[in-house]
Amino acid sequence: MNTSSTRPRPGTARRGAAAAAALVVGALALTACSGDSGVVPADDDPATSAEADGPVEIRFSWWGSDTRHQLTQEVIDLFEEKHPDITVVPDYTDWGGYWDKLATSVAAGDAPDVMTQEERYLADYASRGVLADLSELDVDTSAIDENVLASGKTDGGLYGVPTGVNVYAMLADPQIFAEAGVEMPDDTTWTWEEYVDLAGQVSAGTPDGVYGVQDYGFNEPGFAIFARQRGETLYTEDGKLGFSQETLADFFQVSLDLQANGGEPDAARSVEIDAAGPEGSLLGTNSGAMGVWWTNQLGAISTAAGRDLQLLRFPGESEHERTGMYFKPAMYYSVSKTSEHPEAAATFVDFLLNDPEAGALILSDRGLPANTDVRAEVADLLPPVEQQAADFLADLEDEIVDGPPVPPVGAGDVVEIIRRINTEVLFGNMTPDDAAAQFMTEVEAAIG
Repeated sequence: MNTSSTRPRPGTARRGAAAAAALVVGALALTACSGDSGVVPADDDPATSAEADGPVEIRFSWWGSDTRHQLTQEVIDLFEEKHPDITVVPDYTDWGGYWDKLATSVAAGDAPDVMTQEERYLADYASRGVLADLSELDVDTSAIDENVLASGKTDGGLYGVPTGVNVYAMLADPQIFAEAGVEMPDDTTWTWEEYVDLAGQVSAGTPDGVYGVQDYGFNEPGFAIFARQRGETLYTEDGKLGFSQETLADFFQVSLDLQANGGEPDAARSVEIDAAGPEGSLLGTNSGAMGVWWTNQLGAISTAAGRDLQLLRFPGESEHERTGMYFKPAMYYSVSKTSEHPEAAATFVDFLLNDPEAGALILSDRGLPANTDVRAEVADLLPPVEQQAADFLADLEDEIVDGPPVPPVGAGDVVEIIRRINTEVLFGNMTPDDAAAQFMTEVEAAIG
C-alpha cells in the first residue's frame, strides 16, 4: 500500500513557503543536529573532498504523483544551489511501475545512487547486497527517534533512513456521530467491544447507507497493532511469524461482529469500498463515522469529505498490558552499494533529512519529517489538517512502546494474501479460525 500523501501543492506555494520558512528556521540552520543546515564547509564536505577530481552526477529515484515530482525537483534545485559540484538526475514514476523499474535497473547493474524504499521491500534489497550500510556513510541521524531509525536496520546494518513518519490510526467524523446521537469515544480508554457497539449504534441512528465503520481487515498494519496490544507481533526479529492463530482469528471475528450488528456494510459493499481508495471511502463520501487510515491520508480524506475529521487512537490501546500503535516510516532513503559516488549520495540524503530549507519545501509529503528538530521548526508552515496529524503524533510519543521489526523478504506478498483471505471471511466462505490458519500457511511460504 502506498502510504504517501498525494494532495496537490502548487510549486509556487512551495517556494513561498520556503521563503517564509527562512525566517522560521533560521536558528535551526545554525544549530541543527549536524551543526548547520546540512551544508558543511567545502573543505569538510565529504562529497567535495572525496570527489576532488571534479563535478559528479548522481541519480535519485522515487515514486509518486505529478505533484510530488514537481516538489522534488524544487528540492533538487535547492540542493544543487548549495552543492554546485553535485548534479542530481531525477528518475521517477508512479507507485505501480516503480518496483518493476527499480528491479530492472538493479538487474542491469544500473541501480540509482539514491533510491526510495518501502518497508515491505527493504529487507529484500538489503539481503541481495543492493544497498549500502548508511551507518558507514556520512549521514547524520541523531535527530531521528531511535525506534523510528531502527525500522531501517536489518542484517546488522542501516540500509534505509526514514524520510518521515506516519501512524495507522482511527479517523472519525464527529458530524455523523452527532447526527446519530452517539457520543464520540474516549480514545484513551475504549475497548474493541466498545468499538463494535459504537459502530452499531451509529448505523442504527443514521439513514440507510450510512454506517458506523468501514471494514479494517484488508491491510495487515491493523492486525499488527491488534497483535502488538496482546504482546505478540506480525513478524519476529528473525523473520518468522510472531502471533498466534487465535489472535488472528479474533481479529477477523471483529469484522463479523460488525456485520452482525449492522456496524459495517455487507461483504460486497465492503470490497467495493476498499477498492475505492481514500477519497471513495465511507469517510470520504460522508457515508461512515469511522475508518482506519494512515495519518498522512487525513488531508486527502478530509478534502473529499468536505468537513473536519478527527484522529483517534485504535481501540484496545489500554485494554492489555501494552499499547500496539507504532510510528511507521512513510518510506526510506537508501544508497546503492555500487554507487560510483557514495559520498555525494550520502551528502544528498543528509540534506533531505536535515536541511531546514529542504524540510520547509517537503513538509509532510513524505510523512511528517523524521528529523524531530526539522518537524518542530516547520510545524507552523503545515496546513491545519496536517498540524492535527503532527499534534497527534506528539501526543503518542510517550505511549508508543517500540517499533515492529523490518518485514522479512517476501513480505510484499502479504498485501494480496490478507486482502483475499479477508474477503473470504466477509463473504462467509471461511471461518475466522480457518482463515487464520490459511493466512499463516501462505505467509510462511512467502517469507520462507
